[in-house]
Amino acid sequence: MAEDKVYLLTQEAYNKMKEELAHREGELREEIAHKIAVARAEGDLSENGGYQAAREAQSKNEGRITELTVKLRDSKIIENAPEGTVGEGSVVTIELNGNEMTYVLGSRDIVAGTDYDIMTPDSPIGKAIEGAKVGDVVSYTAPNGRELSVTVKAAKPLA
Repeated sequence: MAEDKVYLLTQEAYNKMKEELAHREGELREEIAHKIAVARAEGDLSENGGYQAAREAQSKNEGRITELTVKLRDSKIIENAPEGTVGEGSVVTIELNGNEMTYVLGSRDIVAGTDYDIMTPDSPIGKAIEGAKVGDVVSYTAPNGRELSVTVKAAKPLA
């Protein structure tokens, strides 16, 4: 039996997904249905580009509705780690090989609507820095087998 996926979301990400779902189930669904009806009234559907485009938009919208419904149903709201400690949903600045980089530790859904890149908690570097505090130097084994060290320069909640 396959293990069900749990989606870890900040409260803000959860709320944004709920808003998107409401928009797609309401206003957008009605708008697409209207476009289909207008195109259908034009006659021959086999060569009606407007009808085909509207049906494709409908299919994409329904797929996203299903995706959002599942994610919201199977989500777990994460508590933000305190300022200065790396946890899921933290904006983390690290120094690696003299370069500073900033990421959010989490999933694509957490950073939706932001300009942040993500670092997954399951990645080697994500596992190494989770729970670290500002100033900590942690080591991890990169996928190429090299042992690397990173310094946690900053960590704060995403929201």
